[in-house]
Amino acid sequence: MQKTLIINGHQPYDFSEGGLNSAFVERAVAQLQELGHRIQVTEVAKGYDVEAEVARHQWADNVIMQFPVNWMGVPWSFKKYIDEVYTAGLDGRMCANDGRVAENPKANYGTGGSLTNGRYMMSVTFNAPREAFDDAQEPFFRGASVDDMLFPMHLNARFVGLSPLPTFAAFDVMKNPETDSDLANWDAHLNTVFAAAAAPAA
Repeated sequence: MQKTLIINGHQPYDFSEGGLNSAFVERAVAQLQELGHRIQVTEVAKGYDVEAEVARHQWADNVIMQFPVNWMGVPWSFKKYIDEVYTAGLDGRMCANDGRVAENPKANYGTGGSLTNGRYMMSVTFNAPREAFDDAQEPFFRGASVDDMLFPMHLNARFVGLSPLPTFAAFDVMKNPETDSDLANWDAHLNTVFAAAAAPAA
């Protein structure tokens, strides 16, 4: 049986209370339970216990990070969560420091991750339209992909040893939302990824 931790990293604002990100989390819980997963959910904005979150990462075969992209990064409360939880896990539970050894201190930075049997997936929401990405003629992102935008988060996950699953993104969610389509696409993405992804070794 797969064990999946879902982290809702949305930070509520008056203009963005988090309904869409919560809907993605709820759909993921339902979909993955149907596929036989045991689920734990952390809603960062409601508070968390750092030691419990380290233990949840150790428990999980899969970590799903659900969040809006705010000012080209994760919401501040989710960044705080990462700073606190991942730093607490530096004692070997999530990673053995930064992976370097005294005998060769210049090599292998970032290879000390302890969660090497785990995988992670990011599911993100953008105000930007889909057409703003992967197009060198677009003046802002200049050809960057969604995963290019999320590169620091990919590195954080790699630092603790997690392996990537395909990213999911919903676009233009503020000005031109297509919520029903986004939720249907999310259901399909989860089913495809988790039906296809082999279970980690016990």
